[in-house]
Amino acid sequence: MDYTAKNFDAVDFGGDVDYSSYQWFQERPPRPEPQPVAQPYVPTEDVIRQNEAFDFALKAAPNVLYGRFKQYGQLGVLAWCSEFGEMIDSLKELGFSGNMFVATRVQALKTCEDILKLKLDIKMQIILMYLSSQVARLRRFLDGGERQWNDYPVPEFPLDYRAYTS
Repeated sequence: MDYTAKNFDAVDFGGDVDYSSYQWFQERPPRPEPQPVAQPYVPTEDVIRQNEAFDFALKAAPNVLYGRFKQYGQLGVLAWCSEFGEMIDSLKELGFSGNMFVATRVQALKTCEDILKLKLDIKMQIILMYLSSQVARLRRFLDGGERQWNDYPVPEFPLDYRAYTS
């Protein structure tokens, strides 16, 4: 079995090859066709109105959340999270259809930061986790998971079980 992988049909004696009579690059390579210029994206009136509506809703979201917390307490936050989840789904549809403006995306990321900066005294940790998961879901969609966010509230689960048993 020959493992040298040499081709025995061609024998190279090591002599210099005379390339003086060979004419290099006589035929030019074919030039690629220029790419057609794409038409600039001009959004329709519906897309503009939809982005403006989302921008308005995103700007108001932290104030609405705080108002719900003041009016209904922790259950108001839970209800608001459900509505916020519906808005996230609508934002995803807008983004997947290719109609989300950069300004809408930037406002959505700012809204996420503003929501987490609110000083809400939420004692039910499951509501706090649900709120954080909704914000994380929107951030993952908008950023694609490229950035690591560290501004989420830390759940305060009791770690010493003996403090709660008799």
